[in-house]
Amino acid sequence: MQPTTWPGSDRASVPTRTPFYGWVVLGVAAVAMVGTLPGRTQGLGLITEPLLADLKIGRVDYAQLNLWATLVGTAGAFGVGRFIDRAGSRVVLALVAAALGAVVCWMSRAASFTELAIAVTLTRALGQSALSVVSIAMVGQWFVRRIDMAMAVYSIVMSIGFMIAFPVVGSIVQSAGWRAAWFGVGVTIFAGLVPLALLLVRNNPESIGLRPDGLEPGTHNQEPMNRNPEPGTRNPEPPGFTLWEALVTPAFWIFAGGAALYGLVASGIGLFNESILAERGFGPEIYYQTLVVTAITGLAGNFAGGWLSRFMALNGLLAISLLVLGIGLLVLPYVSSIGMAMGWATMMGLGGGLVMVLFFSVWPRVYGRRHLGRIQGVAQAITVVASAVGPLLLATTVERTGSYAAMFNMLAAAVGVFATGAVLVPMPSSPSTRN
Repeated sequence: MQPTTWPGSDRASVPTRTPFYGWVVLGVAAVAMVGTLPGRTQGLGLITEPLLADLKIGRVDYAQLNLWATLVGTAGAFGVGRFIDRAGSRVVLALVAAALGAVVCWMSRAASFTELAIAVTLTRALGQSALSVVSIAMVGQWFVRRIDMAMAVYSIVMSIGFMIAFPVVGSIVQSAGWRAAWFGVGVTIFAGLVPLALLLVRNNPESIGLRPDGLEPGTHNQEPMNRNPEPGTRNPEPPGFTLWEALVTPAFWIFAGGAALYGLVASGIGLFNESILAERGFGPEIYYQTLVVTAITGLAGNFAGGWLSRFMALNGLLAISLLVLGIGLLVLPYVSSIGMAMGWATMMGLGGGLVMVLFFSVWPRVYGRRHLGRIQGVAQAITVVASAVGPLLLATTVERTGSYAAMFNMLAAAVGVFATGAVLVPMPSSPSTRN
């Protein structure tokens, strides 16, 4: 197989068939998602306690800062989708990664509440919102027939990355302080992710002369996407929903809402996890151990989600993942031993891993690639808003009641409502407008 030339390049490109270059792009996309760590609540949670002590900020004030920073930061999710659709993921990834790395380095020098608020807002917009959308869209742009397998692999690689990053950053925080740790994270994002984007990422298979999933133009798919195609017809790429067509389907709101509720829970617990476990009588070392357990079991959830999504309806799988998450919330107020703490972390990891695979795979699989950037941008924005509310709910609850327990019970009830909705919701049929 002769190599194809990249448009606009005078050097040889990757082979057109084996190995399929989409897996290279997927690897970069997974690394990019790990790079969102400083813009995510779980990442910020690594430095929460020393940061509060250093800048002398109250817990509720910090939660309110996080709320507004996250809400304002949703603009990154809305704007980047259209930018990806027009300019391509390669350029957008490089620009967003460079900006995020610079902001994180600047945040490490914050000396006041105002500086911190600006820095956190920018990390939310660039990391949790923009970079997340770019990362997910990259996989959707390259895979169609094998999207479930691709998203499972993506989630696994990403989970391994977070599993490495959490204890490494946490260890630096403990040994050198939050400022040194955060500066190192910013430098790593800038110096590592920008070159990967420019050297390895291509916008889609068509940009290097391929059809999605590595087939050359003019060839037939080797595996049918539709298990019951009409006789005598080819299996086309899934029809593409417009943004409006996606928004009017109940399934969009169940999947986006279920993922958002998980984001609310994960962000609230992630930002104050050390404090939550301290309330149950555990020290910082148990907090870091639960992070690793959650990451490992999240990886297992990714495996399970990728495998089960091949045989189960996605709405049924969503219901199962929310059920596991709800049980984890119900038992948290009663955790009293290390074994119970690890069991709770296991449930949170499994439930979160399942939700993660579903959130990554449902949009291209159900709604197609036609307006994938816009659709994922709206879904991501919804989860970002929910994640902004989570920490404030927990901070307000503990300030008023002296415990986090009441909020965990209410959140478990809300998770149960969405799990029931997932069982009942009809999956959308093909839209009137096709690719």
